[in-house]
Amino acid sequence: MSIQPSATIEDVARLAEVSIATVSRAIHTPDKVAKSTRQRVNQAIAITGYTTNAMARSLRMGRSNMILVLAPDIGDPNFSSILIGLENEARAAGYGVLIGHTQNDPERGLEYLKFLNSNQAAGLVLFTGHEPFGHQEMTARLPPSVAVFEPVFGARTSYVGVDDTAGARKAAEYLLASGHKRIAFIGEAKTRLGHTRRRKGYDLALDAARIPASSRMVIDGDGTIESGRLALEQLFMRDTLPTAFMCVNDATAIGVINGLSARGYDLPRDFSVIGFDDVPQATFLNPALTTVRQPRSAIGRQAMALLIAQLGNGLAESKEILIMPDLVVRGSVTAPGKK
Repeated sequence: MSIQPSATIEDVARLAEVSIATVSRAIHTPDKVAKSTRQRVNQAIAITGYTTNAMARSLRMGRSNMILVLAPDIGDPNFSSILIGLENEARAAGYGVLIGHTQNDPERGLEYLKFLNSNQAAGLVLFTGHEPFGHQEMTARLPPSVAVFEPVFGARTSYVGVDDTAGARKAAEYLLASGHKRIAFIGEAKTRLGHTRRRKGYDLALDAARIPASSRMVIDGDGTIESGRLALEQLFMRDTLPTAFMCVNDATAIGVINGLSARGYDLPRDFSVIGFDDVPQATFLNPALTTVRQPRSAIGRQAMALLIAQLGNGLAESKEILIMPDLVVRGSVTAPGKK
């Protein structure tokens, strides 16, 4: 069986009927190429499979043109939309993207750490909320890195994501404006910086409304559907119940809604629920979930642009870019006791 030769930039130029220089500009600086020409080049790239050869080109050039993306759960509904933004920006700059699925397994994290230290990736994008850990010397030699979705403790890793504090404050203020005073925060997790920031937004809104800290209800949670259901069970063991649940993310909110529905409550007449993220499932709940929307594609684009800039200038100075989220009002919030 014969092996097909790797596609070259000449193949793309021939098929698109443009010069090699135009192909290069369409890949690296697409804003400088006419839309019709860029479309022809992109079609030729897709047909020839030229972009799949980024690793081979990297090896020939003696440097890596690959970006490693580490994610604990590629099934997370936030992952795919951020990845689209990452890939589009990387492709435009001539980089390929590799996905490392850690599954929250330290052994897998160590494997990817060894991969990074063998210079097979020029840069690193982290969804994990922490740097890959293992051998101390290897960890100290990480390439330029940017975190998305979940900020990393410490100042070494740049971060691009939603403004968690401002978004959570919007959510809490909306519940307050709807007439709620007894608002439970579900999803406290001191080991996750994003959760901590969302808790801060909740506190800032309630502080402004002069609701004393002693009357606030805060329940731990790890951001899963099951943690939302368990938090609900904890609250129902108390004498005083909230009228509204402010959840650290939509998965937690789904768990709360499922638990309330299983108890026979009518939402939002009996309880209001608000989430954070605006995952696709949010619109299919009954009632549809009011939530805070993460601009996921924009996060991916800006994160990759920041990483590529770091690679270009050889600097890895950490910085944080926060994007303001939007409140998406649906049917899961109403005034307390409203019939």
